[in-house]
Amino acid sequence: MARSLSARAGSIQMTEGSLYKNILLFSVPLIFSQLLQVLFNMADVAVVGKFSSATALGSVGSTSTLVTLFTGFLIGLSNGVNVRVAQYLGARQEEDTRNCVHTALILCTLSGVVIAVLCFFLAAPMLELLKTKDDLLPGAVLYFRIYALGMPALGIFNFGNAVLSASGDTKRPLAYLTAAGILNVILNLFFVIVCKMAADGVALASIISQYLSAVLVLLHMTHLTDSCRVEWKLLRLHGGEAGRILGLGIPAGIQHMIFAVANLFIQVGINSFDSTIVSGNSAAVNVDNVIYNVMAAFYTACSTFMGQNWGAGHKKRMMDSYLISLFYAFAVAAVLGVAFYFAGRPFLYVFTNSADVVEAGMQRMKIMCFSYAISAFMDNTIAACRGLGRTIVPTVVVIMGSCVFRVIWVYTIFAHYHTIPSLYLLYAFSWTITAAAEIVYFLHCFRKLRLVPETA
Repeated sequence: MARSLSARAGSIQMTEGSLYKNILLFSVPLIFSQLLQVLFNMADVAVVGKFSSATALGSVGSTSTLVTLFTGFLIGLSNGVNVRVAQYLGARQEEDTRNCVHTALILCTLSGVVIAVLCFFLAAPMLELLKTKDDLLPGAVLYFRIYALGMPALGIFNFGNAVLSASGDTKRPLAYLTAAGILNVILNLFFVIVCKMAADGVALASIISQYLSAVLVLLHMTHLTDSCRVEWKLLRLHGGEAGRILGLGIPAGIQHMIFAVANLFIQVGINSFDSTIVSGNSAAVNVDNVIYNVMAAFYTACSTFMGQNWGAGHKKRMMDSYLISLFYAFAVAAVLGVAFYFAGRPFLYVFTNSADVVEAGMQRMKIMCFSYAISAFMDNTIAACRGLGRTIVPTVVVIMGSCVFRVIWVYTIFAHYHTIPSLYLLYAFSWTITAAAEIVYFLHCFRKLRLVPETA
């Protein structure tokens, strides 16, 4: 008989105990896991910027929006998996948990394969659509095609990370990503310095590392002793469960993609400046990746804790989980934003030897470092809605606030002033209006929520 999750070593209790303590203990390994995923791309940018050329740096950076677009869908799909598994575990429905796990593995793997095929064959048209500079286009296409081959591995790892996190285990994925991250850095240096490769070398290093993390998480899950165990003989699609996973995962994936789509218009605006500005933005975007991914750990905690407590019938703990996760995310964004503002130039020199590129990057950081905290209200509330099983309306709100609004801004305010500040200020404004609408909707849904009376 499968042992209970509470008996599993290292699992975090979500339906009892201090939420401040448990959310923090849950989130810290996730923070490092998120940062190690950022390390894949950051190491690419750093190595190619320091040991190759500014052109190679710009080529890699030109793909960042597309990489975010498609990996965002896989992350969103895994968010749906996380919520469903958490709800089943909270309600102690072991058979439903097993069906959900095996169905999710198939869905996440197939999604990665489909995305890989699309990105490989459509790399050039997509990058041309973004108005990638002619001198950057060949390297960007090559990098993106190779990187796309790692999408199935990303789908598998995100699946494993979602299931293990839902059960309270966030340390194991961290260990696997640590191994993969170390390998990625070593291979980056080997391919670029020893083999004299450029963008293609760092892309190859990334996908090898991604497959390592995917294999490790799958092997671990085949040796679990609870309902989250992967058993190859049970691997099949359960129609009803697939529909429930996709019902949460696809809108969540679309939400992630919408942010990337909106950023496509911003990238077009950036590409309207010279290559120095483009390269500076490519370097500075790494700050976004660091801070966003630290904050994302608390968003995962929010939806996971709300999901388990929903399954267990603990409505008050659901609201407390939302508020505590929001507090942590806001605080981290504020502290890190100020820290990166004062350490901006040394940080940017990690990715380039050009003083001009560094100064171009600082134009972005001077605005963004004081804007990140605003996004906590939007993203944490979206995660809370996901924890309630509500994804359609939040997706529509995101489309209007963070996509339509940004497009209007680019073609009005930015088109009029055509300055870097006028472009980057749209982030704070779009986050504010989107957050306000998401909070109103969340509170409305929470008030209407009816659960089994709390017993704890």
